[in-house]
Amino acid sequence: MRLRLTEFTPRIGPHRHRVVRPRTPLRHTSLTAPDPIGLLLGDHDGLNRLAGLFSFAAYSRHTIVHVPLRDGIPPDEGWGEHVDLVLAHDSAGLRASQWPEVRRRLTRGTPLTVRTDEARTARDMESWRARRYHADARNELRHATHARTLFLFGTRDLFVELSTAFAYAAGWGPLEKHAAKGNMAFMTAFTLAEPPGTGGHPLEVDICFKPYPPYAHFKRPGERATRPRRPAAAS
Repeated sequence: MRLRLTEFTPRIGPHRHRVVRPRTPLRHTSLTAPDPIGLLLGDHDGLNRLAGLFSFAAYSRHTIVHVPLRDGIPPDEGWGEHVDLVLAHDSAGLRASQWPEVRRRLTRGTPLTVRTDEARTARDMESWRARRYHADARNELRHATHARTLFLFGTRDLFVELSTAFAYAAGWGPLEKHAAKGNMAFMTAFTLAEPPGTGGHPLEVDICFKPYPPYAHFKRPGERATRPRRPAAAS
């Protein structure tokens, strides 16, 4: 997949960060933070591009991926306050508390185009699937919510797994029975590391497909597109 991004290199004290975000917004995609269940609701384009962004994040250990989602078109379903999304490895050196200052400095960016390798992502997902239940328990998707932003801190394996989940939701969501009526369809979910003091209650984010209105434009894959009738010829 080709991703059109904007790249920023803000300096915070002695450290310079590399931050990228989509050049064009994901207008029909929204996210609410888990409390205890969050919701990521997107159309085919949004879910598909998130699959690419997670794949890019998986192999870019020193890059922070910022996905603005608060200012899109608000959906007519869902719950909670909308937040942005940030993906980062621990090696990127980002703390959630630093983000407001970093975000303020994202003013002068340069265009960047990257390509993701879906075949490599699929191979690494199969490798991770074979060993995930024997992996170190510390290899969990950590998270934080700060400044109306959900931060996901993970490893290559975890971001590859999420890339695969979003690709599945983007590919199969349009086939859901009630999609043409505009109803959201639950596709999959991902769980988050349990924060201290929660008593072991799991947190998760549901990934749902939803076409954008007006729903008359939406056709499930395999359906014949209807064509407007031609006006009758004048006699």
